[in-house]
Amino acid sequence: MVVPIPKEKWSGKIGEVRLGATAEDGGNREKNAIVGGQTGMPFLSYENEYPNRPALAGEVVDSLEQFPELAVQEFGDAAKDPVEWAKRWVEEYGVDLICLRLISTNPEEEDTSSEEAAQLVKRMLESVPVPLVIYGCGHEEKDAKTMELVSNIGAGERLLLGHAEEDAYKSISAASMANGHSIIGFSNLDINLAKQINILLTDFGVKLDDIVADPLMAALGMGLEYSYSVNERIRLAALMGDNMLQIPMICDASVAWEAREATDDNPAYGDVNERALWWEITTGLAALISGADILILRNPRAVGVINELVADLMGGD
Repeated sequence: MVVPIPKEKWSGKIGEVRLGATAEDGGNREKNAIVGGQTGMPFLSYENEYPNRPALAGEVVDSLEQFPELAVQEFGDAAKDPVEWAKRWVEEYGVDLICLRLISTNPEEEDTSSEEAAQLVKRMLESVPVPLVIYGCGHEEKDAKTMELVSNIGAGERLLLGHAEEDAYKSISAASMANGHSIIGFSNLDINLAKQINILLTDFGVKLDDIVADPLMAALGMGLEYSYSVNERIRLAALMGDNMLQIPMICDASVAWEAREATDDNPAYGDVNERALWWEITTGLAALISGADILILRNPRAVGVINELVADLMGGD
């Protein structure tokens, strides 16, 4: 007797977002990244078309002032230059994207000019062949100016700009639309906010297939279960037909480094280098299983492990 596999029949589908523009698209990327496109829950291949593997993004920052020394050690002298750092991510670890955080532009800290930040993005576009995810410093006024300049510098390259949120989305939306970029819609662990920011962005004129959702990933030991639940609810609602949630998700596994247990130099906890690595891998895997289409990583040694896990979950491809 043949026992049929119980399959869910979903009415919805996750839309695709194309990041990066090759020469055929009018840009200079050697390759682009397409994320999304699923017709079911993550890694359930018997009921889910999975046209695009999750994309891995290597994290780069433009200032090491508050960056963990343990993470810096993984890259050595390359971490002193964001461009060389990004090249290492691509050439040695094979990441699909680079996530550049322009944290030095914060006016309450180093206050690097927006013009200087935009020039860094230009250098990176000239030296790194993969698509870029660009974050500001989190200061609304400064980010508005920075993202406008970054958008202009990267015109035609289909950058992913972050991020827009409910109380601050118009300036970054205008910057993204002006030059054909995509945008990250941020919501703070709330499915209703996740939908609301997408409504605000589309009402403002952003195309839904230019939006990637960031529902906020929490680290292992800092609310991971709640994040997992929110991600899963967003994906389920999308598959059940809520078109305002039918977009790819980006999750940041580097938040694992904020967990005290991950980085405390306490011999009783074991080797801190291995502990930080596996804390990030565990956080990242939870993000992927709950619906992440893009995963930001800090530790380069996590890339190989995550890729192997994804291959196993997708049937060994």
